[in-house]
Amino acid sequence: MATNSAPLLLHAFSTFAMGGPQRRFLQIANAFGPRYRHALVAMDGNTAAAAGLNSDVDFQVIPAPTQKSGGLSLGNLSRIAGVVRQQRPDLLLSYNWGAIEWALSNRLFRLAPQIHSEDGFGPEEANGRQIPRRVWTRRLALAGRCDLLVPSRTLETIARTVWRIPSRRCHFVPNGIELERFADAEPLPMPFGDQHTVIGTIGMLRAEKNISRLLRAFAAVQDDAARLLIVGDGPARAGLELEAAQLGLSERAAFLGHTDAPERAQACFDIFALSSDTEQMPYSVIEAMAAGLPVVATDVGDVRQMLASDYADNCVVAKTDEAGLTAKLEWLATDPDVCAEIGEANRDHVQATYSIETMLDSYDRLFQARIKDR
Repeated sequence: MATNSAPLLLHAFSTFAMGGPQRRFLQIANAFGPRYRHALVAMDGNTAAAAGLNSDVDFQVIPAPTQKSGGLSLGNLSRIAGVVRQQRPDLLLSYNWGAIEWALSNRLFRLAPQIHSEDGFGPEEANGRQIPRRVWTRRLALAGRCDLLVPSRTLETIARTVWRIPSRRCHFVPNGIELERFADAEPLPMPFGDQHTVIGTIGMLRAEKNISRLLRAFAAVQDDAARLLIVGDGPARAGLELEAAQLGLSERAAFLGHTDAPERAQACFDIFALSSDTEQMPYSVIEAMAAGLPVVATDVGDVRQMLASDYADNCVVAKTDEAGLTAKLEWLATDPDVCAEIGEANRDHVQATYSIETMLDSYDRLFQARIKDR
């Protein structure tokens, strides 16, 4: 365990149910071990993802401050400030719009050096239009001493041009993964036989992931050997299962639910599909590339730039082009040689670009630089 002299990082999440930001936190905390101490606040009280922390990580879950109705009221900001004063962190870290009050409170009361992370948008901003109230709130909250950290070039552009974050305070750090985990993983038990071509996707089953689009596109694939495997759980699952049945996919599509071993899920797939309305730099795409898979995706966030450049234009379609999505899936499902060629190029690209070591070094340098500002 860490000594009392290790810097204390206070992390404020809207939820600590498993998702991209939570997973990145686990990567960082587990890699650094006792180098830092961690205090964790989940505004909704859900801290399920904390089960993924290693035994040598010094962390504590602290109660979220009571929030009265009205969100951005002075009383709510004062209660947040009380938590920060009690913890006396060396660095405050807040994550996404759901924790923006922590940045506002810190701006108002000048409590601690801070880094705020933004990973993307929910369905209410999936069309690319920024909600004016959120734009002005971010401009106010992220001014002053707060640095902003983003994992995609798309978000970096939005941050600098729309939210007006100065370049010196806006940091682009792409997500990274443990590449070796995905190189030769053992597949999860499959509901299909080995004779099928498996198109797969992984993620939280929420509205913005638009798995309905993938179901419709797959239903139109004219290949009897193709199967669809959906890995993940969430509020949209029951409706998606019903929709799959209505599309006549009961024998061709399966829902595996949540897994703590995404590398084993990726090992089940021959093709990875992403049908989201909004993303920035999805972990699932990086993981699929590390597993040597071709990726077919909607043109969202940085996805086009993430893929091996020689094949990206052939594997990305507009969100509105369901026929194009079907055509890409059918093309790859019926040409294993092309699948292997694109998958190898993706693996080479991700190994050169998205290693966890590069990400960890960037985070460590940012943490240390801000801690010195205290």
